[in-house]
Amino acid sequence: MISGELRSKVDRIWDTMWSGGISNPLSVIEQLTYLLFIKRLDELHTLKEHKANRTGKPIEEPAFAADQDHLRWSRFKEAAPETMFETVRDEVFPFIKTLGDNGAGEGGSTYTQHMKDVLFMMPTPRVLASVVDQIDDIDMSDSDTNGDLYEYMLGKIATAGQNGQFRTPPAHHQADGRHDGPCAQGRDLRSGLRYGRLPHLRIRAPRQTPQHHHLQGRSCTPSL
Repeated sequence: MISGELRSKVDRIWDTMWSGGISNPLSVIEQLTYLLFIKRLDELHTLKEHKANRTGKPIEEPAFAADQDHLRWSRFKEAAPETMFETVRDEVFPFIKTLGDNGAGEGGSTYTQHMKDVLFMMPTPRVLASVVDQIDDIDMSDSDTNGDLYEYMLGKIATAGQNGQFRTPPAHHQADGRHDGPCAQGRDLRSGLRYGRLPHLRIRAPRQTPQHHHLQGRSCTPSL
């Protein structure tokens, strides 16, 4: 169960994005999921760096190449809001779209399919800087916390739907109609991080559970 402190942090981030101009609940959870993933990606890369330093061996399967160091969360979070905004919009988001491009053949990997329509929707540098600052205070190293956090966000979407705030933009639907975009993307992002694998290596498909979230008649099943 999500703690009261973490719930408050998520609510504040949600409010920041909402008041900043991201009024669709699906877009809020989508952008928040991407940013949480980018942060965790850097954390996993840092762990690999520490291991490499201890063993004296090269970093195993690094997430970032040497010329991509500025794309790491720990780097761009220290930049001025305008610089951060340009980096995340023009480089970081395109970067995470290509992580699953590992020669999987026609159609690419599951990760690639779900991430091909990733959009950066933060309206202003000020909003992005505020959200990044708040997300930076969330510990994503615990898999149970990750599951509770994502489930809580899905619950907020369901509540928004009941209040008439829910609208699914066409771009968020998968072409085959089987998954709701942010839900499917979030499952793959969390699944990859949960098993300690970076998405450009091997994304393990999330297992199905009987716990479904029905949003406007669409089923969204988080992997717990």
